[in-house]
Amino acid sequence: MDQEPTRVDAPQPDNPPGSLMTSERLEQQINFLIEIDRLKHVYRQTYLLDRSRHDSDVEHSWHFAIMALVLSEYTKDSVDISKVIRMALIHDIVEIDAGDVIVYDRKTDGDHVAKERAAAKRIFGLLPIDQARELSELWAEFERRETPEAKFAAALDRFDPLLHNFYTEGKAWQEHGVTADQVLEVNRHIGQTAPEIWKKVQELVQELVEKGHLKSE
Repeated sequence: MDQEPTRVDAPQPDNPPGSLMTSERLEQQINFLIEIDRLKHVYRQTYLLDRSRHDSDVEHSWHFAIMALVLSEYTKDSVDISKVIRMALIHDIVEIDAGDVIVYDRKTDGDHVAKERAAAKRIFGLLPIDQARELSELWAEFERRETPEAKFAAALDRFDPLLHNFYTEGKAWQEHGVTADQVLEVNRHIGQTAPEIWKKVQELVQELVEKGHLKSE
């Protein structure tokens, strides 16, 4: 979602990595891994391409990571694609607590931002303090959308549901009364970092309009 820059007050390490006894550190890491299994049960507004059910956050994160790997040539900036992939894998973990909201509903922005910040502090805080800080800062970087990696990650994060909506003939958009103008306005940032992908998005939206699957204001 578009929002004000997000910063997370991550825990600061009192000791260097590895200073905990191995068993205690491993237990913290396992607790985190068990907790994020809950993300498999968080469902998004978009549908799978066969329309059988809603997409899950885990499926979206995986698809987003693969997109970063495959489409890295389309960013106009030099990026560390491994960092983009890491962003893809952790960006929606906060939705374990905050849930998913449709990006076109601007009324939910403020409340949802607060919920996501609290979720980041709680969930990443399950990890050993050095890893908690690392993932908290990576998540916050993605949310701020200031670095080349975060900008490209944000573009792909939006391109994924755009593809889902195109190949399901705008099913989720129709359910929420989303228009072509809204789609183009909310996703315009894609063009800032991936112009060719943005051109494709515009073509897909126009095709949906012409076929009567998406209303134009």
